[in-house]
Amino acid sequence: MEKREIISIAGELASGKGAVSEIIAQKLNYGIYRNGEYFRKLAKEHNMDVTSFNLYVEKHPEIDLEIERSASEYAKTHNKFLIDARLGWYAVPESFKVYLTVDINEAAKRAFYDEKRKQTENFNSIEEQKQDLIKRYQLENERYWKLYHVKKQDLSNYDFVLDTTNDKPEILANKIIEEYKKWLEA
Repeated sequence: MEKREIISIAGELASGKGAVSEIIAQKLNYGIYRNGEYFRKLAKEHNMDVTSFNLYVEKHPEIDLEIERSASEYAKTHNKFLIDARLGWYAVPESFKVYLTVDINEAAKRAFYDEKRKQTENFNSIEEQKQDLIKRYQLENERYWKLYHVKKQDLSNYDFVLDTTNDKPEILANKIIEEYKKWLEA
């Protein structure tokens, strides 16, 4: 398969995909394509939180298919960009495929204190946030299996897997760029 100058960053909820993507894009002068922003926008338009919208999309697979297809279509005419999307690696298999993991307790803290999430995720405690993250993770896995017959948590799908629990986004971005350059040259 021909390699493209595209990095797809997938990962667990609140693993730092957005923050890491921003740093990498700045360092490499790449653009960013974000499926998650589109998903949240649709959830808000439907007056739903992201978990309820996950359930809604399960009954309306055409929405999910369109979201994933949009990343694939974008990649046909663009290069030198990052895809910040759960299934970016699937939509653009010729990309450098990165998966970010994170401890669920750390993920819950990050999500709970992230002001950008408050419009579509508003919980009273970190524990409520954690339970919601677990539920969303399960819903997404079930939906992706039904629609695409893929398991995003199957680490063999990726070129590079990185635990984000204890490192700052800047350090993580540098590690990804280093591995990406090796991948391009191989």
